[in-house]
Amino acid sequence: MRRWRALLAAGAAAPLLSGCIAAAVPVAAAGVVGKHELDRRHAKQEATEQAQTPPALVRGPGVPPPGGLMATKVPPSVQYLYGSAEAAAQQRQTYLELANFLIAKSSDRAVGHPVKSVVLAPGSTLDQPVFEPCGDKPLAVVLDADETAILNYGFEGDQVLRGGAYDQQRWNRWEQTGQGKVRPVPGVLDALEVARQAGVTVVINSNRLAANADATAATLKQAGLGSFTHLDTLWLSGDAGSGSGKDARRWAISAKYCVVAMVGDQLGDFSDLFNAPALGLKQRREALGTRDFEVMWGQGWFILPNPVYGTALKGDYGAVFPVETRWSDPAETQTPTPSGSAN
Repeated sequence: MRRWRALLAAGAAAPLLSGCIAAAVPVAAAGVVGKHELDRRHAKQEATEQAQTPPALVRGPGVPPPGGLMATKVPPSVQYLYGSAEAAAQQRQTYLELANFLIAKSSDRAVGHPVKSVVLAPGSTLDQPVFEPCGDKPLAVVLDADETAILNYGFEGDQVLRGGAYDQQRWNRWEQTGQGKVRPVPGVLDALEVARQAGVTVVINSNRLAANADATAATLKQAGLGSFTHLDTLWLSGDAGSGSGKDARRWAISAKYCVVAMVGDQLGDFSDLFNAPALGLKQRREALGTRDFEVMWGQGWFILPNPVYGTALKGDYGAVFPVETRWSDPAETQTPTPSGSAN
C-alpha cells in the first residue's frame, strides 16, 4: 500500500503537467510498480478466496444428480466464467486498467484539471451522447454487482445441477440467503482498495431488489468489497426509475458524485440506450464503434466477460452470421461426376 500512496502523492505533486500528461505519468508508474505490488495483493486475494471455499452444491429435494456430482456436465459458458484461468486473467487485466485510470483521474482532480462524468446525461441519444462536467463533486466509480464485482458460485452451481429455466423466485431467495456463497471477481479487491486510497468513492448499481438491500450489503461485505449504504453507495432495482433500466439510478448517483468510471458485464451497465427494443444486433455492435463511444472503452467504461446470461446472448442464425460472411466447404458443394461417364 505504501507504493500506491507514493504513486498517488507523485501524481498530486505535478501541477505543471497538462491533463493528458498528468494522466500518463501515474498510468506508466503503475505499470512499473504493478508487478511487485500486485504479486503481494494477488497472494492476499488468493488466500481470501481459498478461505471462502466454493459452496457445496445442493440438489432440489428428490432430484439426485445421475452419477454424482463428478458426472454432472457443466456448460462451456459456465466452465469459462467460473472455472477458467483465462476468464480470471481477463478480469484481472480489466481491474488493473481501472486502478491505473482512477489514479490518473484522481491526479487530474488534485492538480485542478476539470473532470467530466462518464454517465450519459439525460436527453442523450446514441447519435448525440452528452457527457457533462462534474464541477467539484466528489469522484466515484460505479460497478454492477453480479458477475462484475462478485461471482455467484452458489446460485449458478445449483442451477447447473438443477437444470431447467431460470426461476426469478429462486433468484430472490438467493439474494436473501447467498451470503458467503459468492467470491469476489479476480482483481476487484485490488482495484477498490486503490480507488478508496485515491479518494474515489465506490458505488454499486445492481438490479438486485431494493427489498433485499440489507442482504445484498451483507453479501458484498462478506466477499471483501467493504461496507455499502443503501441509496448512497448501494443502488438497487426499485430505488429510482422502473424495471431493469439503470439510467435513472445513474442520474441519481451523478447528482451527488462525479462518476469517472463504470464497470459492468453488460451494455446496460453503461447506458439503457444500448438495450432499446428496436436496436438490432448489427446496430448495437456498430454503435460501439462510433467516434463517441469507441474512445470510452478502457477510458471510463470497463467491461468484463459474461457468456452465461444477459443481453449479449441473443440473435438467431441470420442475425449472428450476415449473408456476406457465409461460406460452404467446396468439397461438399461440388457436383460429383456420374460414374461410368465418358471423359
